[in-house]
Parts: sequence; structure tokens; C-alpha cells
Amino acid sequence: MRIVILGIGKARAAPETILCEDYLKRARGFGPKLGIQKLDLVIADVSRKSSASARMSEEADTLKTSIPQGSHVIALDEAGRSLTSEDFARHIAKLRDASTGDLVFLIGGPDGLSQILRDGAQSRLALGSQTWPHMLVRAMLAEQLYRALAILSGHPYHRARIR
Repeated sequence: MRIVILGIGKARAAPETILCEDYLKRARGFGPKLGIQKLDLVIADVSRKSSASARMSEEADTLKTSIPQGSHVIALDEAGRSLTSEDFARHIAKLRDASTGDLVFLIGGPDGLSQILRDGAQSRLALGSQTWPHMLVRAMLAEQLYRALAILSGHPYHRARIR
């Protein structure tokens, strides 16, 4: 299985970017053992359209072109389903075991993720009920992916066992 985080909004040397890349690097270390061949972060520029709806629409078009055909898509959305870290790990394992080729996480830009992308996703994931900055969401998702792969590997990072 390949895991891809697709997001909007480049920030080259921001602390959130460095943190995100660090967690992804750690997670990649577990990948081969768990059947994860690839774990990538793909970021597109924020639209320069004049209205929020026009920006979200253009950004949705950009993200759509990066979603591999047949992917299982999870949209990050504060109105989505909250999962414990253990449940998140189980969900990833279930998708992997069902021969999911590509697992794609979508993160919107400063204006959010378009309704079209949220509606087209197989599921929606919330990282809590608050609204988080899109740059921080990447780092939080990368940490949760690392934690999930650590759980599945039996690594002590999580300091808990799947029940």
C-alpha cells in the first residue's frame, strides 16, 4: 500500500513543515515491515483567486489531479469522525489487508477543503472538534501515521497496546 498526504499551502522552512517531515521520515522506517511501500507528502500552492469559494474550487481541481485512480480517500474535516490512535492504526491495517493500493489523505488550505472533495471521499477524519491551521494538521496527521505504524509494529512509542 502507498500512503499519500495531499495538501494545499507551501511553507518551505516553517517549523510545522520540519516537524511533519520528521514524523514522515520516522514512519517510513516502519513501512517495509508493514507492507507500506511509499509514504509521501504532496503540497500544492494556495489559489490566488479573489473569493474563498473560487480558491477552494481551484484547489480542489489541483488536488483531484494528484489522486491516483482507485485510491481510498480520507478527507481531513473537523466534522469528520474522531478515532483513537489504536482505531486509526486498525483502520490503516484493515485497508492494507484489503489490498488497498493507495490511501490518500486530503488536507485543505487556509479556506478549507471543498465540499466536493469532502463528499467524494470514502470517509472523513477529524483530529478533534476544533479547527486547526492546515500547516499544523499536516504535522498532526504525520505524527498519527507514525504512531499508527509504531502501534502496528509493536514499537513502544505509543506506550499502549491495541486492545
